[in-house]
Amino acid sequence: MVLLKGDERLDYLLAEDLRIIQSPSVFSFSLDAVLLAKFVRVPIHKGSLVDLCSGNGVIPLLLSTRTKGQITGIEIQERLYDMAVRSFEYNTLTDQLGMIHGDIREIPKEIGFSRYDVVTCNPPYFPTPSEEEINKNEHLAIARHEILCTLEDAVRVSSQLLKQGGKAAFVHRPGRLLDILSLMRKYRLEPKRLQFVYPKEGKEANTILVEGIKDGNPDLKILPPLFVYKKNNEYTDEVSRILYGDK
Repeated sequence: MVLLKGDERLDYLLAEDLRIIQSPSVFSFSLDAVLLAKFVRVPIHKGSLVDLCSGNGVIPLLLSTRTKGQITGIEIQERLYDMAVRSFEYNTLTDQLGMIHGDIREIPKEIGFSRYDVVTCNPPYFPTPSEEEINKNEHLAIARHEILCTLEDAVRVSSQLLKQGGKAAFVHRPGRLLDILSLMRKYRLEPKRLQFVYPKEGKEANTILVEGIKDGNPDLKILPPLFVYKKNNEYTDEVSRILYGDK
């Protein structure tokens, strides 16, 4: 059993055979988070992983099927943090997954510097707009805009948490590609793998996935493109497998 509050619902993560608590009045996870969890390289049998800007805990849940390592999510919004905790409990994963309610900018002081093997982050994508333009829903505004966390914060903290040789993986928008690559190098995260995600063939890329290694040697590999939809607007076979598994 799981306690649902207010307008919450229990959704399926079909490929992983897991459930997650979501709510239409707060920021729900998107395909970006699912792609990041699939993209990042993780240790299979052991290791310590951190997911920054964790929201309702979708990336820790997804990663739990790929690694036996310990995974900690960090989320500043108390309601999303609470939803993640209850989702971990519902899926009986509390021995492997944990959440911390806190500000990622302060988190290395709390959980330790240079201790982790992998850090993932799906940060807010957009600079903070004017007060008139900002979303009136506080949960959505914080998730989408750099109100409480900038891209530089996310990259800097990822580097602070990682051991030498540890991996950091981010999902973002192509328009911030130069920003994220420059910041990764500034904070000793050498970009090693980059993938462009396209809505469909013939369209411009709308998402990037990038992974770096702390103090790694320069050698950036551009992976084959990932297309989300076919011409008939159905998911491509690759994305369908990511979302629904091989069923």
